[in-house]
Amino acid sequence: MIAATPKPPYYVVIFTSLRSEVDAGYAEAAQRMLELAALPPGFLGVESARSDGLGITLSYWQSEEAIRTWREHAEHSAVREQGRADWYAAFATRVARVERAYTFSRPD
Repeated sequence: MIAATPKPPYYVVIFTSLRSEVDAGYAEAAQRMLELAALPPGFLGVESARSDGLGITLSYWQSEEAIRTWREHAEHSAVREQGRADWYAAFATRVARVERAYTFSRPD
């Protein structure tokens, strides 16, 4: 699903990951993180895709303060550490400000 985002500017956190062989608890934790991320003010939406072990998740935020609040959330911090220990072989997190955005959708 393509996230419905407002008119720019807004922010995007780009999380790119390579999974490890460990799978136990991953799906449940990922679902919980999506539920929690949507709660604080400033969350705008998320898009995610995974293929052949490579995952890319884009989360959209109203402000850098909203991103910081999510990053410091206690449960998110604990799951992030579990990801380092168990679920990910490698990952990169990038934060960017969206200055322009264009959309297209085919008419029904």
